[in-house]
Amino acid sequence: MKKTAILFIALLFGSTLFAQKMITRTGEIKFDATVPGAMDEVIGTNKTVSAIFDKSTGELVVLGLVKSFKFKSPLMEEHFNENYMESDKLPKASFKGKVLNYDGKTGSYDLEGDLTIHGVTNKIKTKVTFTNDGKLTLSGAFTVKLSDYKLEVPALAKKTLAETAKITIKLALENK
Repeated sequence: MKKTAILFIALLFGSTLFAQKMITRTGEIKFDATVPGAMDEVIGTNKTVSAIFDKSTGELVVLGLVKSFKFKSPLMEEHFNENYMESDKLPKASFKGKVLNYDGKTGSYDLEGDLTIHGVTNKIKTKVTFTNDGKLTLSGAFTVKLSDYKLEVPALAKKTLAETAKITIKLALENK
């Protein structure tokens, strides 16, 4: 009887702690480096982004494979991977940081941490929003200066490829 009670308590606390972590493998990141007024949009979308969010600490880790970004033009996708992002050498983009003062409620929060793109890591700080429509969804957007990540805009592409990119993220999280 004593062993059964101890096992029950261990399972109860273990599942409670385990439930604090939420994951997704179908998160979405959008990369938009379109020059305003340009005829061609430079927008890539990756819908296979993985993330783990710990509700108890606010810690967030996000990982996306660079080759998973899809563009409307196969040629643009090829240039993005081979000439620009060098995805064979540097296959991943990631974020590791924290949602500050997360209290378990929907609403707007500050997010800060380390964003790694093209093998270069920089600190970022932005706002994110949590909504709940059956799943806890984290969404937000921020702008990065491409040269901060050693991404140089080729001279021939300056009319269509901006020097900054807007990164939009949407993560529909589920209990682990």
